[in-house]
This record gives sequence, structure tokens and C-alpha cells, in this order.
Amino acid sequence: MAIKKMNSLIPSCSSPEDLKRVLQTLGSSWGDVVDDLERLEVVPLKGAMTNEVYQINWPTLNGQDALHRKVLVRIYGDGVDLFFNRDDEIKTFECMSHHGYGPKLLGRFSDGRLEEFIHARTLSAGDLRITETSDFIAAKLREFHKLDMPGPKNVLLWERLRTWVKEAKKLCSPKEIDEFRLEEMEDEINLLEERLTRDDQAIGFCHNDLQYGNVMIDEETNAITIIDYEYSSFNPIAYDIANHFCEMAANYHSDTPHVLDYTLYPGEEERRRFISTYLGSTDATSEEEVERLMTDAERYTLANHIFWGLWGIISGHVNKIEFDYKEYARQRFEQYWLRKQLLLD
Repeated sequence: MAIKKMNSLIPSCSSPEDLKRVLQTLGSSWGDVVDDLERLEVVPLKGAMTNEVYQINWPTLNGQDALHRKVLVRIYGDGVDLFFNRDDEIKTFECMSHHGYGPKLLGRFSDGRLEEFIHARTLSAGDLRITETSDFIAAKLREFHKLDMPGPKNVLLWERLRTWVKEAKKLCSPKEIDEFRLEEMEDEINLLEERLTRDDQAIGFCHNDLQYGNVMIDEETNAITIIDYEYSSFNPIAYDIANHFCEMAANYHSDTPHVLDYTLYPGEEERRRFISTYLGSTDATSEEEVERLMTDAERYTLANHIFWGLWGIISGHVNKIEFDYKEYARQRFEQYWLRKQLLLD
């Protein structure tokens, strides 16, 4: 991975002076790093599709080049305010940090922030298929869902989907509206809400974007850290589990990161093991509970396909990150129409 100097980060940032000011303030508070920002090494981190993310290696004053402090710089992608409220996301980030989850917030500038660098490894696509790692993720996700976060605890999913449909239709040409069947989409969302909502359904604080790049593991302790809470909200837990299963079709670090391979979607045995581990990590569980959550998660893959299909359409119009958002959206909607009749009958 290429290591560049600090000035390579500036073109990505619309407020370089803000970023430098925050870095200088952070460096002063540490007191053991060089004060020459041009000596900072910048490593672009691949796989992020909403923001640009960089690791900064900051040389210390002891004169040994091998010793650095590390920090993460996140530069917000264009148009992300269409997807979530950035102030709400920061509140979530700070609350998670306060409760000992994820990295600490080190500083903010006008179009990004600095985060604590976590000394753990980000998972790869293949890691999700390792039984032991998958079990660790299942247990951590159960813990995540039980977090008592501040604010209203109502389901956000359906309102968010309806808002995104309207945004997508504003941005799309008539040809694109026809191609993605956007005129039909509000009726499809209404149908899913009616068919999938149940009074006895477990609601929890959901991550809503549990792809492998948002999961880190400490290889000494096997501790799992779930990061990046932009899309987090209260939702049915089955929706979040469905999201994780759908993400197993993706490899965002391949030569074609937008291409999804649904032959990699986990089979029944793999899904059953994950859900059994998830439920059994905190409570005694029955086969009936496992079966019910398995069924719910399968049905909620439909809502996931619409969610990320709409995300892809909107991102393709507003985000400049190199990623074929439109083709990604097409694949998600294709899966929705392929699976709808089977899963809703």
C-alpha cells in the first residue's frame, strides 16, 4: 500500500487549513510527536464507499523512524447528507466511544474528522466464512443490538426508504427511473412494511452496514470491534442480520469491487449456525426461536436490497469515489425482484 506525505491528503479535503489546525491541536496535546506536519505519512485505506479514509503515521520525537503515533482521518463523501444527519452520527459515535465501543473521536474539521487508530486488523471478505470469526461477530452483534442508545427507539427503516425513493427520483433521468422501476418502489416498500412488521419482532440498535470492512479483530485477544456508525439506527434485528448475510456476496477489495456474487450468500447451515450463536450468546434459546429469526432474516434481505439499491442510485449521482454505484444498484434491485415472490409467499 502506497505511503504518501501529508500534502497528498490536501486535494481530497476542501478545508485543508481546518484539517491542519485540528492536527496541530492534537499534536500539541500529545506532546511527543514532531511539529512538522509535512513529515506525516499518509496511507489511503481502500474499501470505503461513503467517505475517504486515511491512516496517518505521525513520527515521534525520540528520533527512531520506526516509532509513530497513528490516527485515522475520515473525509466525508459528497452528498452523504442525503443519507443521514451528520450531527446525529457524531452523537452516536461519541456515545459508542463513551461506552467503550469503537474508536475515540480526536477532532473535527468542516468536512471530516480524526479518529483514534484501533490496533486491530480489519476483516477481509474471506474472514466472514471462518467459523470461529463468524461466531465472534455473532456474539458481538448481539451485544451491539442490546445497547441502550439515547433518543427515540422507533424503527427508522421504512421512513428512510421512502425518503430515499424521493431523492432518487429527483436525481434520476426518466430513462433511469424506468430502468430501476422507481415508480413502483414506494408500493414495494409499503408491501414489505405490511408483510414483515410483527408486534413480537425484536427491535434493537442496528448497525445497518455490517460489511467485513466495518468489523475489526484483535488477533491476540480475538476481540471484535464494530466501527463506522453512519447508518446506525433502531431497526428489527432481523434486518441487521440480513444485511450481514447479504454482504457476504461482496468483495470491495477486488478488481471489480462493485460486482456481487450471490453464489457466496451463506447457505442454510451457515445461517443457522450464525443465528444460533447470536441468540445463544446471551440467553438460552430454542430451535423455534432460531427458525423464526432465520425466516425473518431471509425476508428482510428484500428490504436490504431496496435500501442499498437506492443508496447506489443516489451515490452514483453525488459521490465522486471511484466505484460503479449504478451497476451495484442494478444488482441489488435484480436480487429483489428475483427473490420477492419466493420469500413473501
